[in-house]
Amino acid sequence: MTQPAIAIVILNWNGRKFWKISAFGNCFVFPGTEIIIADNASTDDSVQFLKENYPQVTIIQNSHNEGFSGGYNRALKQVIADYYVLLNSDVEVTPNWIGPVIELMESDASIAACQPKILAYDHKDQFEYSGAGGGWLDKFGYPFMRGRVFDLCEKDTGQYDTAEPCFWASGAAFFVRSSVYHELGGLDEFFFAHQEEIDLCWRMQLAGYTVYVQPASVVYHVGGGTLPRGTAEKHS
Repeated sequence: MTQPAIAIVILNWNGRKFWKISAFGNCFVFPGTEIIIADNASTDDSVQFLKENYPQVTIIQNSHNEGFSGGYNRALKQVIADYYVLLNSDVEVTPNWIGPVIELMESDASIAACQPKILAYDHKDQFEYSGAGGGWLDKFGYPFMRGRVFDLCEKDTGQYDTAEPCFWASGAAFFVRSSVYHELGGLDEFFFAHQEEIDLCWRMQLAGYTVYVQPASVVYHVGGGTLPRGTAEKHS
């Protein structure tokens, strides 16, 4: 079976402090994987640091900061791969985080997007606010997840270790078929940063696709690296 091409695309805006967290080495261990930094016109030394320390990483420089949606949309027009992995710069990945998700998506062509289990970087036995064990919406439109409701994050005891459909996958570590991403016009740029992945997953399901969470893959997320909790831009 032909190995699919995978592009791990990390959107960066003044994220120099997070590069030691991202653990680039664990991104390269899966065959056919390329790492791309999409820089949103950073004013720190992010780009220079990457050029000096990670020459194997491809850098795309956007002309100005267009937020999460605009930044990814501009960059992904230049990236050719079967799967995109939209990965936050404040995420620590683990050695076998790519394989289980790609294997699941390869087994079912209807799966358009998938996320790993997302645990907290500072409390690695606890689900993280931005994704946890897979996202849902209540009848009022409030997002919640397996492992997190409002501000309550559960301890991970294996209670959500089944791969299954969910309503939305977290943008912190978002695996997506490139064909579906472009078919649906990418992320809606009305959403500057936050809620855009929920909107895209909703549109995927309206188009007949499914969204999954694969807890056999685990990453650790700092959270709030660009917009901390309570920031006005988080609310739509």
